Amino acid sequence: MTISFAKVAAFIVIFSTGLLSSCAEFKEAGRTIGHTTRNVTREIGHGTRDAVKEIGHGTRRVVESIGQETKDETKSLSDEGQ
Repeated sequence: MTISFAKVAAFIVIFSTGLLSSCAEFKEAGRTIGHTTRNVTREIGHGTRDAVKEIGHGTRRVVESIGQETKDETKSLSDEGQ
């Protein structure tokens, strides 16, 4: 039983075409996963940044408020002492 060159060549062409199309599908799936991961990571980072910024602003307002109250109290005590 001999296999002709044409049959082997046809098999190789069909096999390689199927292999290339499956490689393209894997590449597309990898790209989709990569882009989705990038986008989710970016959103997490932006959310974290915004939350930390708001905490910082709130902390600054509290500290400034305490500082102002301390200054006012110190001033009223010094005015009473004179």
